[in-house]
Amino acid sequence: MEYATLGNSGVEVSEVGFGAWVVGTDWWGDRTRDDAIDMVQHALAEDVTFFDTGDVYGHGDSEEIIGEALAEHRDEVTVSTKIGYDFYNNPQAGHGELPKKVTPEWVHTAVDRSLDRLGMDHVELLMLHNANVDEVDEDVLEALDELREEGKVDAIGWALGPSIGWLAEGDAAVANEFDALQTVFNLFEQTPGQHFIDTIREQNADTSVLARVPHSSGLLNEQVTPETELGKGDHRSHRPSEWYETGWEKVEEIRFLERDGARTMGQAAIQWLLYNDEVASVTPTFRTNADIDEWAGAPDTPPLSDEEYDRVQELYRDNFGIDRDDGMDALRSSVGGADLEETGMKSAGD
Repeated sequence: MEYATLGNSGVEVSEVGFGAWVVGTDWWGDRTRDDAIDMVQHALAEDVTFFDTGDVYGHGDSEEIIGEALAEHRDEVTVSTKIGYDFYNNPQAGHGELPKKVTPEWVHTAVDRSLDRLGMDHVELLMLHNANVDEVDEDVLEALDELREEGKVDAIGWALGPSIGWLAEGDAAVANEFDALQTVFNLFEQTPGQHFIDTIREQNADTSVLARVPHSSGLLNEQVTPETELGKGDHRSHRPSEWYETGWEKVEEIRFLERDGARTMGQAAIQWLLYNDEVASVTPTFRTNADIDEWAGAPDTPPLSDEEYDRVQELYRDNFGIDRDDGMDALRSSVGGADLEETGMKSAGD
């Protein structure tokens, strides 16, 4: 395992992190609480030290599991949580999005509740969860600074979603010198992740990128194949069938990344992300301990050569030689699509 620092915050993260959404809901398979705790502790045993949770995951369950699993290892780990949804007064409707709440008062209240569930007096990283750019005003930024001054958080981030975008939000995070920016980013879905890397470089900014969905919902770890039947509650089933049909063809075009067995496709997908120095950590969706063993070992496999990376980028620019719609050509925008004009993508609506 290798480690990186978020921006100039001094907060260290393992290059492969544990996305704790998986232990807070049944969207990625059902498991007992004991199974969930075992997964977290197994990840730590494999040198994963960055654990990324959120208050809305299981309406607090994920934070409680993370807190219990890591209670005896607090000084060994970096813990991140997210706030920004009011699940306390609103029931969850399937995979639908809950009402958001981002005010200075709520920031303080939500953090205190999260710390109570985690059983911790602080978290190393606090991220705003899917906040719209117009919600994060000067008063909210001041509230985040107050949390740092109070010692309740060490670094501040902005987690983007729930769709693949949002460009306006990520640009605001960089402009306001957030320590971390989390977004969907993988070699099949390079917008908006690559845009943020370019922006960070152009502005000489210190913001670090945290990449989620590195395996493109099961394609790049080959856990979704033509023979796979996704259950109704499986979160990966939100992808259109065209996405998987074209994706399986794309995977065959990048077999060279496996380098004759030196790394698996799942490991190569992580190494593709880590090729960019701006990417501090990658948070794959671990479903089993076997996943942890494989993907936590990705940084120990051969890094991508310049030639391999350039070849992937050439294939990406040519859509991997596929001339048909994959059903995923729109990004969500909170500003009417104005932020997407230069990407070639269209807005999926506000």
